[in-house]
Amino acid sequence: MPQDFRSADFLREHINTTMKFYHPNCIDQQGGFYQFFNDDGHVYDKHTRHLVSSTRFVFNYAMAHIDQPNECYFEQIVRGIAYLEDIHKQSNGGYAWLIEHGVAKDTTNHCYGLAFVLLANAVALKAGLNSALTTIERVWQLLEEKYFLPEHKLYLDEYDGAFHNADPYRGQNANMHMCEALLMCFEATNNNKFLTRAYDLAYTMTVEKAALANGLVWEHYNANWQIDWNYNKDDPKHLFRPWGFQPGHQTEWTKLLLILHRHKSEPWMVSTAKSLFDSALEHAWDKEHGGICYGFAPDNSVCDGDKYFWVQAESFSAAALLALETGENKYWQWYDKIWQYSWEHMIDHTHGAWYRILTQDNRAYSDEKSPAGKTDYHTMGACYEVLRAYTLKEQA
Repeated sequence: MPQDFRSADFLREHINTTMKFYHPNCIDQQGGFYQFFNDDGHVYDKHTRHLVSSTRFVFNYAMAHIDQPNECYFEQIVRGIAYLEDIHKQSNGGYAWLIEHGVAKDTTNHCYGLAFVLLANAVALKAGLNSALTTIERVWQLLEEKYFLPEHKLYLDEYDGAFHNADPYRGQNANMHMCEALLMCFEATNNNKFLTRAYDLAYTMTVEKAALANGLVWEHYNANWQIDWNYNKDDPKHLFRPWGFQPGHQTEWTKLLLILHRHKSEPWMVSTAKSLFDSALEHAWDKEHGGICYGFAPDNSVCDGDKYFWVQAESFSAAALLALETGENKYWQWYDKIWQYSWEHMIDHTHGAWYRILTQDNRAYSDEKSPAGKTDYHTMGACYEVLRAYTLKEQA
């Protein structure tokens, strides 16, 4: 029986079945959440904790509680925030990137990590955890003092564990997720400083910096925010900093621009969102095997044909938001097409949740469904965003 991927009931049911893969299996009674799962849900590493997963589990539980209030979910929000503050947070105010057996193993201070600390606390605040506001303000001040570069209107990427030395690398990914976090902070607090900063990040990356790369968002820059075309060129499959244009990041920016547009409406946001999405799908859609490939080179050839779960999820969310904003049916066609591919190849209909990564011809690399960093924050978050867009459209 064909699925109605546009149905709110379908989206909510998909969220629920995805959540069941993790809950309550992910809960570590000693604190925090398990972060490494095989396809069948078996936890294959109980002792390693990554800041990205620790924050994203808070997001998952907070979004679930907001959508369908549940005391057990709220308890996990509280536990998750406590783990961030008691275990990840260091005496200098930073948050350890990696925890092993309850002890900080990697204390590198990533802006990307702080973006997710902000996001977790913002959505926790939305869910009713009022104490999260204090952390939001503290992390904002840390970012102002250490990371924000006012002359560029962007954030630098990382410091060492002691905040003594900043890495000269500059990247769009941390700034994109900081934009996402700041939009959530604005919605949670109604404080315009968060919206103003989110606007600056979005305009700088998707208009000013994109103008240096044929209208697309390049990933890597030097200390002066000039494009570094060769960074990781010999490692296009690098997990956090791959070479090439990332179609998933073009469509993720599409989504963020349209969320920004709700709060501060300017015409460039919609036109830029359309351009990023259209280019990404033109160059990265796999006409033979289906799905969106992971990366394409400056000459528009595919440089990484793998299929990642988050790329598909962010892209169907962006397609729906574009369809609702523009009224153009081609975006609904893309939405259905991306969902159909994902339904057939990326989603585990036996155990739940999405497979993390497939080869270009849709074969599994391993039975590791959800290593640290995944948590299906992208997939459930994409569904929630489409549902929210529906609600806002009805209210308009």
